[in-house]
Amino acid sequence: MRNNSTQHRLALAASITLLIIEIITFLIISSFWSDDFQWDLLLILAIVSFFFSYSIFLFVINRFIYDKIKVIYKTIRTIKLSKEEKHRQYDPNLDMLKKVNEDVKDWADARTQEIDNLKRLENYRREFLSNVSHELKTPLFNIQGYILTLADGAIFDPEVNTEYLKKTENNIERMINIVQDLEIIAQLEAGEIKLDFSTFDIIGLTREVFEMLETKAKKKNIQFIFRDDITETTHKYVRADKERIRQVLINLIDNSIKYGNDGGRTKISVYDLDEILLIEVSDNGIGIEPQHLSRLFERFYRVDKSRSRSQGGSGLGLAIVKHIIEKHDQSINVRSAPGIGSTFSFTLAKAK
Repeated sequence: MRNNSTQHRLALAASITLLIIEIITFLIISSFWSDDFQWDLLLILAIVSFFFSYSIFLFVINRFIYDKIKVIYKTIRTIKLSKEEKHRQYDPNLDMLKKVNEDVKDWADARTQEIDNLKRLENYRREFLSNVSHELKTPLFNIQGYILTLADGAIFDPEVNTEYLKKTENNIERMINIVQDLEIIAQLEAGEIKLDFSTFDIIGLTREVFEMLETKAKKKNIQFIFRDDITETTHKYVRADKERIRQVLINLIDNSIKYGNDGGRTKISVYDLDEILLIEVSDNGIGIEPQHLSRLFERFYRVDKSRSRSQGGSGLGLAIVKHIIEKHDQSINVRSAPGIGSTFSFTLAKAK
């Protein structure tokens, strides 16, 4: 049997209200009537009137109001539910007004959330475009200045033209790196980059990266070291995309060199945690203030903008690292203290 409790309550309330009005009207009339007023007739008329009005009100509510509410409810339900949920049988035994109220509220909350998300995305888009523009504008203006200087006659000075051409080359390389890093992030986010999983030694790969960056580290007299329990014969095997993890290590170790102190050190630690390995890249450099840590993996976010740009780089390295690690269904974190140094730690699945 259909549950029409709400309709019945509405019809009953309206009928009782009408009945009260009728009784009051009869009482007013009876005060001017003769003493032999027929109260039994009044009672009969009241009962008949009550049931008649109740039937009329119930019909009107069902026919002209509730059916329209059902249409509204079904429309909202169709918009709100997923494809899978739409196949569920519609339950007519619902308190329709209550359900409509709940669904309208849920629908409104969801739309409000979508609007808030769109606003955040729009702000993010504007900030992103501003950052890209600024990152590309800086080397372009530098190149323009070098070329104008050379065009004004400096090209005939061997010392000056060699220096300025080298600076021009460095700025062009910086722009190429920015564009390439942007392309990598776009491909990672779009799922266009497929991981090529293989089994490899993370210690051996780290040694390769150390060799690659050794010259850069020597310029600041920075020493590469492993944790004490890692020796020449130590091997730790993981299951991951070797070239992407190579990129992660390059970015993290390169950062430790850039922001490390002269005469400092970059330390690699590897911890065995059952089914995963925890890899840490730590330095004893300048460190990072706590308020910057939560945004450190955002595109173009720089703790010290002037110092970061003077160090070169695209400002996208840590964002790429985060995307690569998360694409492996793993996590990356950072802890740091100003004046003490920073430690970046990420996990990888152990090879079975």
